[in-house]
Amino acid sequence: MIEEPGASERLAADEIAAVVAGAADGSWSDAQLGAFLMAAVIRGLDAEETRTLTAAMLGSGEQWELRRDVPRLCDKHSTGGVGDKVSLPLAPLLAACGLPVVMLTGRALGHTGGTADKLEAIPGLRLDIDRATSLRLLRETGIAIGVATGSIAPADKRLYALRDQTATVSSLPLITASILSKKLATGAGALVLDVKAGNGAFLPALDDATELARMLVATANALGMPTSAWITDMSQPLGRWVGHACEVEETLELLEGGGPGDLRTLTFALAREVAALHGVALADEQLATAIGSGEARERFLRWARTQGADAAWTRSPRLAVAREEHVVTAPRAGWLAAVDCRALGLRMIEAGAGRLRAGAPIDMEVALRYESRLGDRVETGEPLARLFMRRRDEALAARVAECFTVAEGPVTAPPLLYERIA
Repeated sequence: MIEEPGASERLAADEIAAVVAGAADGSWSDAQLGAFLMAAVIRGLDAEETRTLTAAMLGSGEQWELRRDVPRLCDKHSTGGVGDKVSLPLAPLLAACGLPVVMLTGRALGHTGGTADKLEAIPGLRLDIDRATSLRLLRETGIAIGVATGSIAPADKRLYALRDQTATVSSLPLITASILSKKLATGAGALVLDVKAGNGAFLPALDDATELARMLVATANALGMPTSAWITDMSQPLGRWVGHACEVEETLELLEGGGPGDLRTLTFALAREVAALHGVALADEQLATAIGSGEARERFLRWARTQGADAAWTRSPRLAVAREEHVVTAPRAGWLAAVDCRALGLRMIEAGAGRLRAGAPIDMEVALRYESRLGDRVETGEPLARLFMRRRDEALAARVAECFTVAEGPVTAPPLLYERIA
């Protein structure tokens, strides 16, 4: 829990503004900023200080205020997970229902994949966008997705880098300010948050994820952004595929009326939630119709083409998966009881599907197919997962196998949706 400072200890708005300005313009040293970050963790930041810090970080850079020009504009943010590709189908699904979407996405963080990295599996796609480009894309396709520019919340870029060096990554107020200073900068009309819990989440404990979700929702609403959240499970991969090219493929599968049930359920839940913030009641039947008619899939391909994707790919949108297959099998009969999702994400990075260091290349074709889900009955030798790599690597495949636990007795799977925070 966060230790709330007393009123006499509370940082004044001008003091917080001085810290943020010093981070943005370089006038504060790393040592000074590090001292502030450590004090924020040791002493805590209350709700008012968290709001003030978020607003100051937001104000350190550009603010696009897109909702002034685009009615019913939506945004979405996830705290990240393994196989978490919801942003990809959610945007065209909402656009097909008359709700445009803007998202500034990130790259891989630790064991989790980044939406920007997944989208770069699409040949030719360009993710560098500014306000003018976003407006054009929204008018032409109803979708604008890109990476945050250096002019968006520049103070956060420096503070974010220092948090890892000062062991202050897990501070909920600092996480809140970091996330929202970037998300609020586009100026959407409503924001839905997907806050993960479980061993594959950034904050595994459900209590911590719940506290973060409440802080994010309260802070965003206090700063004028209608926001709500779902706390969702990340104790196993989301969907059937992990890996950049195959997650784009799974997105298209969902938009064609197929795809795994958990991915569809979560995508629909977040679509309904952000629509409700605009006063729009989206029923599952409407969402299913947008998919069944082909409109959602066409929106995705039209957006990709407009944002630079190769025309040949948009006519036949298929991506390759690496051919060297390792099958992870059940060591005995029983029930799939646990998946060490964090370790699995790290093993995928070893295989080439992520970055061991900043700027390192990603192999878009490295993939894992998740064959059994928590609580499933499995037989000896039955496939639990299939790992696709460029090379034979039995040692790495064995480490992937260690991520799966089969129990002798029945196991109850955790719920996909834990709690709605509004």
